[in-house]
Amino acid sequence: MNLPTEYLIYTIITLTTFVIILLAWAVRMEIKMRRVLRGKSAADLESSILSIYKDADENKKFRKDMENYLRQVEKRLSRSIQSTATVKFDAFKGTGSGGNQSFATAYLSENGGGVIISALAARDRVSIFTRPIENFQCKQELSPEESEVLLRAKENL
Repeated sequence: MNLPTEYLIYTIITLTTFVIILLAWAVRMEIKMRRVLRGKSAADLESSILSIYKDADENKKFRKDMENYLRQVEKRLSRSIQSTATVKFDAFKGTGSGGNQSFATAYLSENGGGVIISALAARDRVSIFTRPIENFQCKQELSPEESEVLLRAKENL
C-alpha cells in the first residue's frame, strides 16, 4: 500500500506535534513535582506530606494560642477607659468668685465602670471630688453637671 507523500508528511508532522505536546506536558509535571517536593529534606513525596501535616498542626496550635490571647485582650479592653466627657461650668454663679473654671470629667469603660472627677474652683481654693461609677450609675448623689457628663460619656460609647 503506497501512501501519497502528502499523507506521509501530514502523519509525520502530527506525530511530531504530539511528541512535542507530550514532552511539554512531562516537563510541566516535573516542575509541579519539584514544587511539591521542595524543602530541606524533601527526598520523596511522603516526607513532603509529613512536613505539610506538621506545619498544619503548628498552625492549629498557633491559632488556638491567638484565640486565647485575643479573648484576654477583649476582657481587658472592656474594663479599660473607652469614653470620656468633660463639662466646664461656673460653680459659684453670681458671686464672682469662681469664673468658668470648674469642671466635671467622666471616664467610663465599655461595661459602665469608671469614675467622675469634679473640680470646684473658687478664687482662693480648688476642691476636687471623685464619684465611682458602676453599671453607668453612681451610689452617691450627682450634681447636674456630673449627671450630664455621665450621660455624655455613656452616649460616646
